[in-house]
Amino acid sequence: MTTAAAAMVLALTALSPMSPSALARAPQKADASGRHTVVVYRVPTHDQRDAQKLISAGYDLIERRQGDDLFVMGDPSTATGLRRLGFSPTAVERMQKPLPHQSHAARATGGVDDTYDSGYHTVDAHYAHLDQVASQHPDMAKVVTYGQSWLKQKGRGGRDLKAICITKLKQDDCRLDPDSTKPRFFLMSQIHARELTTGEVSWRWIDTLTSEYGKNSDITALMDSTEMWVVPITNPDGVDIVAQGGDNPILQRKNADDSQGSCGADGQTGVDLNRNAGTHFGGAGTSTEPCSEIYLGPAADSEPENTALEGLFRKLYPAVRTGTGDTDPAPATAKGLMISLHSDASMVLLPWEADHTIHTGNDAALRGLAGQLGKLTGYQSGQAGEILYDASGGSDDWTYDKLGLASLTIEIGDSDGRNCSGFTPAFSCQDSYFWPKMKPALIYAAKQAAAPYRTSARDH
Repeated sequence: MTTAAAAMVLALTALSPMSPSALARAPQKADASGRHTVVVYRVPTHDQRDAQKLISAGYDLIERRQGDDLFVMGDPSTATGLRRLGFSPTAVERMQKPLPHQSHAARATGGVDDTYDSGYHTVDAHYAHLDQVASQHPDMAKVVTYGQSWLKQKGRGGRDLKAICITKLKQDDCRLDPDSTKPRFFLMSQIHARELTTGEVSWRWIDTLTSEYGKNSDITALMDSTEMWVVPITNPDGVDIVAQGGDNPILQRKNADDSQGSCGADGQTGVDLNRNAGTHFGGAGTSTEPCSEIYLGPAADSEPENTALEGLFRKLYPAVRTGTGDTDPAPATAKGLMISLHSDASMVLLPWEADHTIHTGNDAALRGLAGQLGKLTGYQSGQAGEILYDASGGSDDWTYDKLGLASLTIEIGDSDGRNCSGFTPAFSCQDSYFWPKMKPALIYAAKQAAAPYRTSARDH
């Protein structure tokens, strides 16, 4: 933590009688039905530092921005704390949401048809889908189990962690070996469990690759030349909690790690997996409070979901960024591209997401690639702190830092006023709005995997 950030935290916590951070963490009270009121506030800002001020105070600053306005999710009492910090919040959405059950038991499986909230797929459905695709297309797909979730490691249910490799299979394709013949495009989703659209985009990407081979020239060329790796559910324990709510999903963001103690009957335990990666750990945009939505965990890479994913990355990509400094580049000849899907800010983000004042050694190429994806989607592009807020310990920073892998985040959102905003938009938005926007973007991105640091700079 920088000296300025530390001073800000001290100033905030010194407020009395109850600091904003304490108000932000105050338990939400459930009604007789076991539900609590969730409120989304629109918060006008006047200074670029206001986002970090809200994060430092412990607020759930969601991935959305409209002009200079940020959005905070809390309960009816959250407005009081925001006003004490000098902001003028306006409630723009109220929801009655269920609380997580005491048991983290997974839903009963219904195979690929197991859904909640009018169509969103459960973990069981996603995993059945992977197996179904591999069974129906043995010449195109291979499922890989690469680790276990936190609950499974603790013997409390939980899940295996699964990926799928999709390509027109040749000898030695889809091996867990960084010395691959084909370049590799990696797509991951639902590291934040409540961001439901991201898993659905991965589902449709998998189906498009297999069903349009031999019919769509772009897909056919990709399948012949490139390995497409997909982790549709990066945080399965968290998604199981989300699905407990059925048609009223629980807004669980983090994993299910409750080793730091209870957050009270109405709190949300867990570690934010996108703050836990071992790069710039503990920097801006994180919290050491276990009940915070951006709790970074007790140590870098403390969570098995992250260590397993990082292990998979190391088996798929060579470490080509030989320097360890923030400005040391990966070579222009490096192959491979990774995209982490989030929602719902309508942005394309590039490293460093931890600190927007520092540019990577491949900034021009990454910025060019992000810009092209921004044009295809209608989204803003840039480093996180340039257009949203700094966030340390993320997966795309880790893959670039440790491997030199070209890495981006796409924040899927409603940039066109189609009533498809939020973490749980109407399921009809997936086929009518999000997928037509994301399909060309993912095809473009996958094409760049052969030489991302060359083609993106040229296109820009």
